[in-house]
Amino acid sequence: MNLSEAQIVIEGLIFASERPLSVQELAEIVELDPSAVESIVERIREYYAPGALLIRNVGGRYQVVTKPELSPWIEKLGRPVVHAPLTVASTETLAIIAYQEPVTRAEIETIRGVRSDSAINSLLDRELICEVGRKAGPGRPILYGVTEKFYAHFGLTSSDELPLTGISEWK
Repeated sequence: MNLSEAQIVIEGLIFASERPLSVQELAEIVELDPSAVESIVERIREYYAPGALLIRNVGGRYQVVTKPELSPWIEKLGRPVVHAPLTVASTETLAIIAYQEPVTRAEIETIRGVRSDSAINSLLDRELICEVGRKAGPGRPILYGVTEKFYAHFGLTSSDELPLTGISEWK
């Protein structure tokens, strides 16, 4: 497969996939070196830049999305864009999980100083967090972490992009 054919295939894969795809996944499918795939994805991103679509990097994986400024028109299609803000409790809980992951409910509640059941359930429903395992020890409590949807929602590609101010007291 030559590079122009690979570009068409990669663009189609990113567009058709129900989930973001990593460079490694794309490289395996098109049987090219990951660095060549990264270069192709960058060309596709540049191609889409002036238009309505974006190839967004979500936690090191790529997906096609519409530009945020198009949301008023997309809403008119009957596909409303969710604008419901997070509550203060959910925002606090999400921040703790993002910075401390993997973290248990008890650890979250120790940091917040209040019960966090409702906030955790709300974040799970919004798919901003997920269960990432169980902690060793009595009761084997659930460990929580953030999801790819979290990174997409906040326009981040990884936890390395989280701001570092004001959280040193959490450690």
